[in-house]
Amino acid sequence: MDMLNDKIERWYSMNEVCEYLGITRDTCLTWIEKRGMPGIKVGRIWKFKISKIDEWMQSGDKEIVKEKKVFRLGELFCGPGGIACGAMRARSNDGAYSIEHVWANDYDSDTCKTYRKNICPEDPNSVFCCDVRDLDIAKLEKIDAFCYGFPCNSFSNVGEHKGFENEKFGQLYWYGIEVLKAHRPEWFIAENVSGIRSAGSGDFEIILNDMREAGYKLNVNLYKSEQYGIPQTRHRVIIVGIRNDIPVEYKIPDPALYDNCDISARTALSNIPGDSPNNETRKLSADVIRRLSYILPGENIWQAEERLGKDFPEDLKIHTKTRISQIYRKLDPDKPAYTVTASGGGGTFMYHWTDRELTNRERARIQTFPDDFEFVGNYSSVRKQIGMAVPCKLSEIVITAVLNCFAGIDYPSTKANLEE
Repeated sequence: MDMLNDKIERWYSMNEVCEYLGITRDTCLTWIEKRGMPGIKVGRIWKFKISKIDEWMQSGDKEIVKEKKVFRLGELFCGPGGIACGAMRARSNDGAYSIEHVWANDYDSDTCKTYRKNICPEDPNSVFCCDVRDLDIAKLEKIDAFCYGFPCNSFSNVGEHKGFENEKFGQLYWYGIEVLKAHRPEWFIAENVSGIRSAGSGDFEIILNDMREAGYKLNVNLYKSEQYGIPQTRHRVIIVGIRNDIPVEYKIPDPALYDNCDISARTALSNIPGDSPNNETRKLSADVIRRLSYILPGENIWQAEERLGKDFPEDLKIHTKTRISQIYRKLDPDKPAYTVTASGGGGTFMYHWTDRELTNRERARIQTFPDDFEFVGNYSSVRKQIGMAVPCKLSEIVITAVLNCFAGIDYPSTKANLEE
């Protein structure tokens, strides 16, 4: 880790050094006494220079064994468990740092049942199914890591895009700020749609300032899922915050590492086990099947109408004032899927390059959920849960990078593409 040089580098407390090295205070005192770890004692207080600690660890005349650390994770607006699924799989490259679930909250009953079934079946009471405004945040169990994908209805280009003016959803991000202030986690991740940058008038900057004022340094980036080996063109703003008193800097994983990944829809939807849950095929009307038969892979209905002109049957045309690109759009088998959405009427259900609708299991595949991840609820409820989720693989990639930063492990990185 690059630190300030000795002329301007500040002194760090024992607690800060323990967090930096991933050790306990007892181990730190042992290393000072028996291994000569550099530090000075002023009265009863130890002080350290990180640069000297780094030199000492790299000197090669001792064996440093990093203690394992398990971050205790809390979540608001947890959804069915996309973030948590990725978090549970994440490990620092040396295997020393990992995540465990402590508590989660969402308001939707089916969503909470799905989360309990897949993330914490042994501790179902750790999922609080209620409106976040009714949750007593201060009394929640202590955590040192926090994730939340606050509702995007106010910021989505597909949704209302009203920002804070949306009284129902616009300011729910603030409950995450309350968690930061009450529990002081070492780091947090906040996720939202790309449209959050332009919703309202300065709303995004207000959110970032509130996070900074809660005591966190931020890394803000627009992640394009297809650049990280995920078979979907899903673009999301992810904010990684690390507490100001911790000498760790987050770095964005370099997407070039995933350049050779096969992200085609064909590969993503292949070899789904026949007994996979949520894999039922919805029956379509004869008119919908006929309509799909005129649409080529990768096309939507408007493109098919334009291509065929008078040869496109009049009774199958869609007469609307607005033309949404995903209406009756088929997947191109040789390209990543377009964005999986949570809701919508006729023509928005995502369609296979053959003349059928995707199953919920296929939608889950595109969102990189494992095949044994079982969603609870009826067809529409499961579709909504999948569409609202963070892709498991994207969560795993970002959280693995966070763990590597805390473990002091370098990895290929890139600069943020958004101004913080």
